[in-house]
Amino acid sequence: MNKKPTIDFITLGCSKNLVDSETLMGLFESHGYQITHDSDNPHGEIVVINTCGFIEDAKQESIDTILEFAQEKTEGRIERLYVMGCLSERYLADLEKEIPEVDGWYGKFNYKQLLSDISENSENSEPTSRHLTTPSHYAYIKISEGCDRHCAYCAIPIITGRHQSRPMDDILDEVRALVRRGVKEFQIIAQELTYYGIDIDGKQHIAELIERMAAIDGVEWIRLHYAYPAHFPWDLLQVMREKKNVCNYLDIALQHISDHMLERMQRHVTKEQTYALINKIREEVPGIHLRTTLMVGFPGETDEDYQELLDFTRWACFERMGAFAYSEEDGTYSAQHYQDDVPADVKQARLDRLMRVQQNISAEIEAEKIGQTLRVIIDRQEGDWYVGRSEFCSPEVDPEVLIPIDEQLTIGSFYDVKVTDAEEFDLYATTKYE
Repeated sequence: MNKKPTIDFITLGCSKNLVDSETLMGLFESHGYQITHDSDNPHGEIVVINTCGFIEDAKQESIDTILEFAQEKTEGRIERLYVMGCLSERYLADLEKEIPEVDGWYGKFNYKQLLSDISENSENSEPTSRHLTTPSHYAYIKISEGCDRHCAYCAIPIITGRHQSRPMDDILDEVRALVRRGVKEFQIIAQELTYYGIDIDGKQHIAELIERMAAIDGVEWIRLHYAYPAHFPWDLLQVMREKKNVCNYLDIALQHISDHMLERMQRHVTKEQTYALINKIREEVPGIHLRTTLMVGFPGETDEDYQELLDFTRWACFERMGAFAYSEEDGTYSAQHYQDDVPADVKQARLDRLMRVQQNISAEIEAEKIGQTLRVIIDRQEGDWYVGRSEFCSPEVDPEVLIPIDEQLTIGSFYDVKVTDAEEFDLYATTKYE
């Protein structure tokens, strides 16, 4: 019997891509393949790259990675190279022509075909389980694919198509299966999670989904990512407030606050509605931590628009915030109808100033936690510290809680800790307190 080749998977881009990689890895494992993921030293005969095609920097990273492994193939260090994901979904014809070293190209939705193209025996088209690449105590749950919002700057609908909700029972079955494997914390992700259910019966069902998920024994934390401000489902806030295992955390990308910019961005929400939304969320869910993303330098952004954004950021005091400068994306409404008229140096200056404002806000918010007791989950050991997170911190992107290694904690377990000190992006804490 011939030994099956080892497959190295490399995932670029967002956590939604990661779920696709984990699904495909589980599929290959169920057919007897050895796999690695994001290895520092890939050594398999086959390499599969899951690409991102969202913004220019991400596209360039994906292309550079493909070219790097195409060279590895040319020099005989790997046998075969396959590419999947958003970049190849969007630019398949150009990529096939420009990088002939790749043995096969797959998009966002046909990547499971890779198994039958590689394996001689692939009757079972579904994995027995996802291969989790995260620490064993948390996982990402993708509840839908695609987006119907069509913001002027965004290429996601071009890449992923219309919104498609996963059946609720399928999602809940996946959560139960992961709980049986020891997963305690669930990051709920989608291109736009508040739209969940609209394509099924015209109604938003995100509150029902999260309420049912929270009722599953063993689900300790549920954290919500990528909400949209227009037509926000208010019943979700009641679920967040009443269900103790739904984290007081919401990731809601707002992009801008100026009515001039919101209209040009085709966000279908106004400045007044946005201020009211923030007030309502904070009123309904006391202590909630809000994460948002803002954009500077969109075509037509004036100094006055930018000043409104600064004023809004100071008012809102977002606990978590990211920001980026506009970059023109092929095929989007803004690329076709607007001139990219904000100079690059102005975009960068605006971005830098906005982030300085946010850094000061973040530092003050974290400093206010000194003396508080927080429940944290321990992710890993790093040097002289255990590294954990509170309910207010999503993996990879948010501040972490550092606890001295001599306190002898267990990875993946929960502890009550007292915060002793704070830096801009980290808290220090101890389990040893009265």
